[in-house]
Amino acid sequence: MDLTDAEVEALGTHGYFLRDAFLGEPRALAVRDAALARVEAGVLRPAGIRRGADHSLDTSVRGDHIEWVLPGADAALETLWHHFRELGDAVSSAAYLGLGRFDVQLACYPGGGAHYARHRDAFPGQSNRRLTAIWYANAGWTPQDGGMLRLHPEDTGAPVDVAPVLDRLVVFLSERLEHEVLPSHATRLALTAWFYGRGA
Repeated sequence: MDLTDAEVEALGTHGYFLRDAFLGEPRALAVRDAALARVEAGVLRPAGIRRGADHSLDTSVRGDHIEWVLPGADAALETLWHHFRELGDAVSSAAYLGLGRFDVQLACYPGGGAHYARHRDAFPGQSNRRLTAIWYANAGWTPQDGGMLRLHPEDTGAPVDVAPVLDRLVVFLSERLEHEVLPSHATRLALTAWFYGRGA
């Protein structure tokens, strides 16, 4: 996997880039079905905010349910996990970020206005996230479904809304870009990889 020159420039200048058809439709639908099966099996849990002793649940801030995804859990989800690994290698090579390990999380917003308030993905501390990559699994998404990802680039100050459509990938610098999930009125699925620096 390689990044285009435009993607590298966008990441450096604006702090993010988008790529559609990341997996291709057949694989994307298989991952969507696997993710939906996990949701329907009831294995996801309400997401919290903050770390450690400060960890808490607050649906006024964050309303999704989550599960960490590991290789071997499901063949389709493992396909996406390997694509995330290749993406990390490509970004490290093209943008000189020096990325190392990564975590993958499945998130489901159940509708009913569930959202995630404006925030950054990088927490205070040394072992910090460097890069966020979000892949969407929402076939048949319409604007009425809500759940747009709103990015707040530093360079323009103007928010950018991203539709969470099937097989769209959004990549941004975790420490640099504030973002939020607008109220979702339908089930909204996303799988996110967070990459850390080497040695973290």
